[in-house]
Amino acid sequence: MQASARENRAWLLGMRESIPLLGGYIPVAISFGLIAVQSGFSSWEAVAISVLIYAGASQFLFVAMVAAGAPLWFVVLMTLLINARHVVYGPNLVPWLTTSRWWPWLMHGLTDQIFALAHTRLPQLPEEQRLGWFFGGSLLAWFSWIGGTAISAVAGKELTQQWPLLGEVMPFALPALFLVLLAPRFTSWVWSVALGSTVVVALLFTLNGMSNAAIPVAAIAGAIVFFGMNALR
Repeated sequence: MQASARENRAWLLGMRESIPLLGGYIPVAISFGLIAVQSGFSSWEAVAISVLIYAGASQFLFVAMVAAGAPLWFVVLMTLLINARHVVYGPNLVPWLTTSRWWPWLMHGLTDQIFALAHTRLPQLPEEQRLGWFFGGSLLAWFSWIGGTAISAVAGKELTQQWPLLGEVMPFALPALFLVLLAPRFTSWVWSVALGSTVVVALLFTLNGMSNAAIPVAAIAGAIVFFGMNALR
């Protein structure tokens, strides 16, 4: 009974400690729902994308490419490239994962913010609480993302008619979220150069009409600069 009580507390602790993330999740999810419906997707399709793909920036790219008539294979390829960062996320959490058959399923809830929080908190928790903590945190984040998408997908038209500025401001929620995550990194000159290189490459590709390739190519370029500078130090 004591073990069960500790697991329940871990589940609730994970949810409680993930609450601050909702300030970023919900506005971005609302923005996604608005953009998806405006791009021709139905409300149920927008919600289904958030339930099944649940990948932030990849969802925006997915909707934009499908609406533009891009080939399905190219849409899938670009979505996978953007999510390739999870190849790095997973191994970095492995030392703190306890033995359980549930971990592969819970990785659906691994996002940038959950990874950052889990990478800090899992080492501080007793082993028997780590699974419950991750489940509670990732579940709250996932449901908030789905809920935000559903709100805007169902009532987005009415909201933007009543507050027209909302439709113009909300699409900036995703870039703003990532800017907040990146801002602390600019205290390091290595990170500053790497991130600056990423921005320049993305702008060059976008200005030359290759906006779909801008994100993955810029990310690869930034990673090469970062690891290259570290190797030369």
